[in-house]
Amino acid sequence: MAIEVLSGFRLEWPITGDLVTLRAAVRAFGIGAGLTERRLSDLVLAASEAAATVIGHGGGGTLIAWSDGGGVSLEIVDVTGALSMAYWTVEADPDLLSGQDVGFWLLRRLCDEIGLDDSDDTPRLHLRFRHRARQNGDRRVHV
Repeated sequence: MAIEVLSGFRLEWPITGDLVTLRAAVRAFGIGAGLTERRLSDLVLAASEAAATVIGHGGGGTLIAWSDGGGVSLEIVDVTGALSMAYWTVEADPDLLSGQDVGFWLLRRLCDEIGLDDSDDTPRLHLRFRHRARQNGDRRVHV
């Protein structure tokens, strides 16, 4: 029996050291929202990368997911302050990157749109996944 996620429906999960459970929850949400195959894999991997970055800085936060007719959005609320605008300028060869740089490089390639609001003490990373992926050159990053 498949579960369908209603447009506009929001779910929240705590970001803790249990990434297995977080990935399973995001995957189930993505399936219910109509994502399939590569788009679903992109969603789960991006959620895991963003959460791992937050956890890697000794804190946590919240992952919020919602859907609409065009796809799925994730918002990572980072109470640690680990998600900063400094990482959005990384354009190097991934073989030469390390640590967080690889994660942010990967996020920019998985998501159709990325936005970061770090205007207060709690950065919020917005990741957007359309039902159909845009071409690589057509990704949007908003900081």
